Amino acid sequence: MDKKISKSKIKEVVNAAYQKFLNEQSGKNADYIPYLANIDKNLFGISVCLLNGEIIEVGNTDYHFGIESVSKVHTAILAMRQYGSDEVLNKIGADATGLPFNSIMAILLENDHPSTPLVNAGAISACSMVKPTGDSDAKWKAIVTNIKDLCASDPVLIDELYKSESDTNYNNRAISFLLKNFDRIYDDPDLSLDLYTRQCSLGITAQQLAITGATIANKGFNPVSKQVVFDAGLAPKITSLIASVGFYEHTGDWIYSSGIPAKSGVGGGVMGVMPGLFGIAAFAPPLDDAGNSVKAQLAIKYIMNELSLNVFSGDQVVIE
Repeated sequence: MDKKISKSKIKEVVNAAYQKFLNEQSGKNADYIPYLANIDKNLFGISVCLLNGEIIEVGNTDYHFGIESVSKVHTAILAMRQYGSDEVLNKIGADATGLPFNSIMAILLENDHPSTPLVNAGAISACSMVKPTGDSDAKWKAIVTNIKDLCASDPVLIDELYKSESDTNYNNRAISFLLKNFDRIYDDPDLSLDLYTRQCSLGITAQQLAITGATIANKGFNPVSKQVVFDAGLAPKITSLIASVGFYEHTGDWIYSSGIPAKSGVGGGVMGVMPGLFGIAAFAPPLDDAGNSVKAQLAIKYIMNELSLNVFSGDQVVIE
């Protein structure tokens, strides 16, 4: 028997989550990237995109914040679009590291592959795979166009964030050359690292991330632009990557308590994918000790639990 949820109920719960956590003060902005440290800590927004393109949202959902690690999902999709899911598995992998997102130890422990495109090492490797090889401008155009396809609108490069990231990315420089040492980077290391740094510095909104989540939930069909972005067969591959490592070393706790595959970024964004139903995103800059937005987590978890939705429940759900 189908379980039915009304759009009005979703709107009610989204608004309740916003009010419940609006004044939450836990966590702190990412301070190792100067630009992020100075973002207003009180910004907060929640956006849900249904598979008919309808958007339910509240708060600062049109504010452009640094996409950061959520961009790893987008570039993993681009690599799959260009190479297919099997080649991405062979060249990068799909295993959770169980370690922090920027772990060098993970590369040393699993030097035969970077583990997953959703940690720094795998994302740099994915950027190196983007075609055409050796052409920074053309590769960058492919990355930005892919994000636009998924979001149904353009991201905006935040120059100050890009400079801030470039001036402080010593750990990622080490990662890129370790990947080169193990033959797991497929273009020039400096070029690949710069592409990764730039993509993390793109400005995105909670609404755009909700649309991306809905495109994945809708098997590659963007419900806002009405365009097919990627082959439907890639959707479960992408969702499985998000489910296995979206919150890094806190991923198990997240999926257990929220029931929705979601990807976080240190810019304060979280993007969730509920297959067949909707994409959801929330944004708030203060982070927990693993680099995940405190308020965004609380809001999405509250919404999922109040709606009694869980990707593992086996329920047949209809939104009406």
